[in-house]
Amino acid sequence: MAKIGTRNTERIGKDAILKLGMVGLGRMGANMTLRLVRGGHQIVAYDPNPDAVSAIESNGAIGVNSLNDLVNRLSIPRAVWVMVPAGDPTETTIHSLSELLSAGDIVIDGGNAFYKDSIRRADQLEEKGIRFLDVGTSGGIWGLESGYCLMVGGEESAYNALLPALQTLAPIGGVGLGHVGPAGAGHFVKMVHNAVEYGLMQAYAEGFELMSASDKFDINLGQVADIWRHGSVVRSWLLDLTAQALQENPQLQDIRAFVEDTGEGRWAVQESVDLAVPVPVIAASLQARFRSRQEEPISAKLLAALRKGFGGHQVLKSNRERQE
Repeated sequence: MAKIGTRNTERIGKDAILKLGMVGLGRMGANMTLRLVRGGHQIVAYDPNPDAVSAIESNGAIGVNSLNDLVNRLSIPRAVWVMVPAGDPTETTIHSLSELLSAGDIVIDGGNAFYKDSIRRADQLEEKGIRFLDVGTSGGIWGLESGYCLMVGGEESAYNALLPALQTLAPIGGVGLGHVGPAGAGHFVKMVHNAVEYGLMQAYAEGFELMSASDKFDINLGQVADIWRHGSVVRSWLLDLTAQALQENPQLQDIRAFVEDTGEGRWAVQESVDLAVPVPVIAASLQARFRSRQEEPISAKLLAALRKGFGGHQVLKSNRERQE
């Protein structure tokens, strides 16, 4: 794409090689930096952990010790990609960058921020003439080699300016990448993406548990998962990971039945309430995660007590009482 003359829309670099900053060198941030470096881009990287900075320097990035140093190492107009946890870390980082950057620069948030926060941050940055992109990023630890799915919200001129870097991060051929709307749209789409992921994972988990519980067949779960991977209508990358997990550890030994959630499922369910859109599968999968963290939920104890109260049914003693 030809370079556009005005400062607010020009390419962040020359031709297809860009120079940009990366803040946050955790699993995702470090791997994205490596993929960009391998694609020929110049990356100035910062993380509060000096070891993370040293590690990325050894792989071709320019390591710095502060946000101020990072901004000073970039050419105007500057672009800084933020890959830190949602919430206060993102809020603090973007606020700090807003004090260091100038009109025409770009802030990219590739974390899992709540989309309404992204809309607010875009408005705040716009007051200073700073452009904002919210990039819903999916791909996990495999993205380094396979590429990342990128759902981008924000001003189209900023998207076009960063397109060479976005195409490098995306799978080969530029698939899995798109500008999905104004600021907030990228994180909104990513929120729904992760909520769908909750439902898919829960369905796989329940199906394999049902096969495991059969009293008529001794099903090899790893074998079935591998069979389903080829030609089946339920094949997917999540199924690939299911097959791998069951083949490596058929009984899933030393894995506690405790499932965390990182927020997107909750946000999606709340959004469904606000919009009066039913999402029963997503809601149930979120509730299943909550239940996995309860060792002896009071609701189940109350059910047992009620059955005893109206029908005289037996009540089992708790683990603690049995030990005493």
